[in-house]
Amino acid sequence: MLRKMMLWAGLLAGAFLPPGAGAQAQSYPSRPVRFLVPAPPGGAPDALARMVGQGMGEKLGQTFVIDNRAGGNGIIGSELGARAAPDGYTVVMGYAGPFSINPSLYAKLPYDPVKDFAPITLIATGDNVLVTHPSLPVRSVKELVAMAKAKPGQLTYASGGTGQSSHLSMELLALMAGIRMVHIPYKGAGPAMADVIGGQVSMQFLAPPPAIPQINAGKLRGLAVSGSKRSAALPDIPTVAESGLPGYEVLTWYGAFAPARTPPEILRTLNREMVRVLQPNEMRDQLRRHGLEAGAMSADEFGRYLAGEIAKWRKVVVEAKIKIE
Repeated sequence: MLRKMMLWAGLLAGAFLPPGAGAQAQSYPSRPVRFLVPAPPGGAPDALARMVGQGMGEKLGQTFVIDNRAGGNGIIGSELGARAAPDGYTVVMGYAGPFSINPSLYAKLPYDPVKDFAPITLIATGDNVLVTHPSLPVRSVKELVAMAKAKPGQLTYASGGTGQSSHLSMELLALMAGIRMVHIPYKGAGPAMADVIGGQVSMQFLAPPPAIPQINAGKLRGLAVSGSKRSAALPDIPTVAESGLPGYEVLTWYGAFAPARTPPEILRTLNREMVRVLQPNEMRDQLRRHGLEAGAMSADEFGRYLAGEIAKWRKVVVEAKIKIE
């Protein structure tokens, strides 16, 4: 009798599953997975997607294909991700700009970072690095502030786009230092960095992965990091706070999402395997060499983290009076 009851319970439970859901989960992934990056090649989101995508491919036995869709402050790629089929074959690289800053910058976004996406896990967090072209005659934040005060509105700085973390990092510095500089937004951190290296723009706040090789090669000069403590990857570069602006701190983050309504069992698979990719000491050491700390959260923890970041950046945007032109 007990055996029959268990059999009926199993049959009834299966009756309420979406058609093919069990088979889909068991066979997932059966083809390559698109890793959508709302940023151009060369920046931190792209670099992290390639690192994590390679590990996920090895874990799951299917290639994770990087698909860069830059433009519109990450809006173009993020909207594409929100509208993708919720079948586990599109994973989206989220980061501060499009996911936690854009909601405060735009009255109407074509996507909602909370309602239209299912969090998978936090991949990494890190500082931004204030870099200048070597020809700019400053070697510290204090000297930079002095030059900006002597030449109000003449120094230029690049960013990956209006409202991006790189933009707000500089706006916060300018507010705290009482200086004015000219903002030149680009469609991504990579193109912005290229013009700073070329000398067309004076400076930029840049994520560590693309910044460190250029600093080591002498193509850029690192003045300060935006976090509350020095970066293990750049121990000789002071923080902005210890360079004359106490209380200054900005961290950025990168995480993986799937379109909302992706089956829970597929989300669990993606979270489990991505956390495994991020856990080995070799991966954590690799991230630290790039100035980043591994995340590896549960999906629920990452969802709460995102909510906190949206609230934090809303306050910064309001206080800095940032507007999209």
